[in-house]
Amino acid sequence: MRLARPAFGLPGQQAAPAQKPKGMSRETYAAEARPAPKGAPSPVTGTPLGVQFVDVAKESGLNVEMIFGGEHRNKYLLETTGCGAAFFDYDQDDWVDIFLVNGWRLEGFPKGQEPVCRLFKNNRDGTFTDVTLKAGLARSGWGQACCVGDYNNDGWNDLFVSYYGQNALFRNNGNGTFKDVTKEAGLMQDRLRWNSGCSFLDYDKDGRLDLFVGNYIDFDIKTAPLPEDANCTYKGIQVACGPPGLEGGKNILYHNNGDGTFTDVSEKAGMWGTLGTYALSCAAADLDNTGWPNIYVANDSTSATYYVNQKDGTFKDEAIEAGVAYSPDGKPQAGMGVSVGDYNRDGMLDIVKTNFAGDTDSIFQNLGDGSFDDRTYQAGLGINTRLLGWGVSFMDIDNDGWLDILVANGHVYPEVDGTQVDAAYAERKYLYRNLRNGQFEDLSLQGGSGITTAAKARGFAIGDYDNDGDLDAVVNCVNALPQLLRCDSTLKRSWVKIRVVGVKSNRTGIGARIKVVAQTGTPVLHPTDMDPSAGTPVLTAKRGTPLTQIEDVRSCNGYYSASDLRIHFGLGEAKKVDLVEIRWPSGQVDTLKDLDVNRLYVVEEGGKILKNEALVAARRKA
Repeated sequence: MRLARPAFGLPGQQAAPAQKPKGMSRETYAAEARPAPKGAPSPVTGTPLGVQFVDVAKESGLNVEMIFGGEHRNKYLLETTGCGAAFFDYDQDDWVDIFLVNGWRLEGFPKGQEPVCRLFKNNRDGTFTDVTLKAGLARSGWGQACCVGDYNNDGWNDLFVSYYGQNALFRNNGNGTFKDVTKEAGLMQDRLRWNSGCSFLDYDKDGRLDLFVGNYIDFDIKTAPLPEDANCTYKGIQVACGPPGLEGGKNILYHNNGDGTFTDVSEKAGMWGTLGTYALSCAAADLDNTGWPNIYVANDSTSATYYVNQKDGTFKDEAIEAGVAYSPDGKPQAGMGVSVGDYNRDGMLDIVKTNFAGDTDSIFQNLGDGSFDDRTYQAGLGINTRLLGWGVSFMDIDNDGWLDILVANGHVYPEVDGTQVDAAYAERKYLYRNLRNGQFEDLSLQGGSGITTAAKARGFAIGDYDNDGDLDAVVNCVNALPQLLRCDSTLKRSWVKIRVVGVKSNRTGIGARIKVVAQTGTPVLHPTDMDPSAGTPVLTAKRGTPLTQIEDVRSCNGYYSASDLRIHFGLGEAKKVDLVEIRWPSGQVDTLKDLDVNRLYVVEEGGKILKNEALVAARRKA
């Protein structure tokens, strides 16, 4: 057993592009951080970004410091992972509220001063009120992830929080309060576990939400090695030991029995038959267009896991076969966060994953045949290797109908501050704009102070908290105030939001596939249409060409977090939504036509529109 490796990743190992120059080492090529190769021209290169992100957390009322581990030194790996966040409309007024998971410290806290998870109610004026105690969510401990879904189909979304220790299921009572029903739901654990990323999903399509819970390490403070005893170092600095050399945890799948209880079906469902371990974040979505949800898991320091649904109650890990297990040259990566979305608008969900410092983040393009192609360098994400990514999300920041990428960074080791290491504990974010040609442009330094200001970030959620038609972010930080990144846009582009309500399917509609078609006015590139005189790809689409977007309703997103369940689609200059198609987990397909833009539609399974309203943006106090 080797314990000298530090936490989170394999230092010195970096991802390489799919095709590096012959004779050049992988390390040399990655260190040069070469930009993506030039491809088809982009209609947006060089144009202003048009949006700025501003941190308004303090003036908005998110003024509680979040706690996790030692501030300047960590004895154990347990102190490093941080917590997730959620944009969670717990009272169903279509103003998303904020839930923040909180952590702990080794030395504990005096009675009455323990840090607890926090629920902030949206006041509809840009501010929030802390309603944690009233809501019954003041739980303390080594919190990790959160996910949202209506597990008992009573019409109110519930909340699951994973812990190092005992997880918690909070049932929404529908009156602004929650009840801890962990025991009565059959979710008590018989041994100490380091539970990590979580997601509700209906894996067997019986209309009831099941629950996946990743597990990181079988960890016990009583027996865990100390840095000085095991000589665990990172670039010459003593740091917490692991995960290599420590026993990996086993992921859990709970089946919903339909009576308010769950049954652990992990082993027979195939959760344990995986090559990779050390699970952190997960994404549950229909990644192979079969109508059944699969589960992709970002693992630390080993191969990623891709559970493919066998449609008989079992899963099979096909990460290697699908091309999403390793870096392009077959090396394990230290995955943290994961998000899915159709960034190239070909009707298939792609994957973006954050990795350890010294490596690139990863983007996997869905090829539509059950496999993926690592396009990290070709897409332009290979230019950044220095910062350490956690939270990540595909999101349309500028409402042009193309998914961009936001990454929240922060080093894992507080010990790097004040050393010779070219890194700091607090780091800025990455903001990548979609160039609409398969590539992204790093516009981080143009994204506003919310992007460029360094933070000790971990999980973050995406949602439109002020209902002004653009997407904001809430970031959970380590031993610091959270961040609330308000998106201020000068663009006047259209959008539409869809919230679904299941009938035969689960009430939250998790697993529903939403397709939106609108004449966005943005050009589409057809690289096969050549200009005979130039021999180069040309833009062939004209303004008014119908373009299609898809998204799955998901319980979790990014690193340990849950985003707004109102699915947001940017529409460019569109004046109408030509088509909304919803494919429900039950098999029902609903079609809506000729909808107005800049509105929220709440659609019940069967095609009934329960709500059709123009959202009124918050009159800001903050």
